[in-house]
Amino acid sequence: MARLTCHGGAGTVTGANFLLDFGDSPAGKKILVDCGIHERDEACDPRNYGAFPYDPKTIDALFITHAHADHIGRVPKLVRDGFKGVIYSTPATKELSGLMFDDALNVMRQDLSMESCGMLYEEADVEQALSLWQTHEYHEPFKIGDTQAEFLDAGHILGSAMVKFSRNKRTIIFSGDLGNSPEPLLNDTESPEGANYLLMESVYGDRVHEAREQRLLQLRQAIDETRAKKGVLLIPSFSLERTQVLLFEIFKMAETGPVRGLASNGAGALPPIPVYLDSPLAIRITEVFRRYKKLMNPRALARFSEGNDPFAFPGLTLTAEMDESKRIHKSPNPKIIIAGAGMSHGGRIRSHEKTYLGDNHTTILFVGYQAPGSLGRRIQEGQKRVEIDGEHITVRARIETVTGYSGHKDRDGLLEFASQAEGTLEKVLVTMGEPKASLFLAQRIKDFLGVESIVPEEGQSFILDW
Repeated sequence: MARLTCHGGAGTVTGANFLLDFGDSPAGKKILVDCGIHERDEACDPRNYGAFPYDPKTIDALFITHAHADHIGRVPKLVRDGFKGVIYSTPATKELSGLMFDDALNVMRQDLSMESCGMLYEEADVEQALSLWQTHEYHEPFKIGDTQAEFLDAGHILGSAMVKFSRNKRTIIFSGDLGNSPEPLLNDTESPEGANYLLMESVYGDRVHEAREQRLLQLRQAIDETRAKKGVLLIPSFSLERTQVLLFEIFKMAETGPVRGLASNGAGALPPIPVYLDSPLAIRITEVFRRYKKLMNPRALARFSEGNDPFAFPGLTLTAEMDESKRIHKSPNPKIIIAGAGMSHGGRIRSHEKTYLGDNHTTILFVGYQAPGSLGRRIQEGQKRVEIDGEHITVRARIETVTGYSGHKDRDGLLEFASQAEGTLEKVLVTMGEPKASLFLAQRIKDFLGVESIVPEEGQSFILDW
């Protein structure tokens, strides 16, 4: 038997943190899967700064599914609080995590002047965490105690993985976040076939994305309208994966139009327009994508093989330094600004929002999930006056959302994913979603697959026959 406890990612999208306890046998282990932060616009969130609900010293291993902050954001704090076990992930996830930790440290230092919560962790904690980190490629099984572990490609972001644990001829799979396959850059999500237990995400468990052709057309339309009214297109974008997908899509439009062989209102190849990538983190991450291009799908890899760089095109300017970022406001319109953070809860996008949200020639285009309570969610839902870094801004900009660029599977994709394990599947824990999305997906799994499907509460435990 084993006990699985949902210490985060239950009843909410963020803060993934799951504890698998094998019990008191000689081979017993305590394994964590992910250790992320809770992402809201609230500074000093006590769920991030408070004590863990378990003793970090007793944890034998930590498995990381991917390098987004809501899955890795408290790893250095776990180390700071006494964790001395081994951290496992794919090689790309380890490299990306190092960049994400460094960026988070910079943000925390900047916030110290405005908030009194202090540092969640220090540089020494990051160094210690990385020293405990071991990497394994996809489909490279390895042992931990009497359990075999293996990473499967989740297709969500570069290096993202599902974690498959096998013991006593029984299998449990932790999905992490599941990619919106097929994606422009990555390989498709692999199958959970053979799983007896499945703990899976449900961010879009009650919604369906636009067709991929439609999202390209919407992006092209937003760019064309920005050019026509000599305005600004603001795109708050996650530095990891979403930004690289956007660059690749604009690269393709500049080559062939919005969709290969399909013109929108007679539009051909995209004429050059100034595009500013205003995110030092996204710039560094894009270099990691180039180094790990072997993880990309054959279509994206072919671009590199042909001698093209799909993350570069005429009109693109990278603004790594702050003075370069400030000069963007003085550059003439029309222009596109892609900046982090994706939910507008920090980063350089807030400076651009303060400058441009009050202008009715501005369009702000949301291309990713906006967590409840985040500034991005409030703008997306139509709030007409928002506070950004102590300044009150009247929102006159046009608000647009394209959910098709989400890096997550939608309602139908999630059900189809679970159905691939239908022959062996006994129980599904539906996590990492807003309650209404998780409950909707859980009911669909029951109705369509006839499998027990539960939406856990935070802190709830389950005994597994494993």
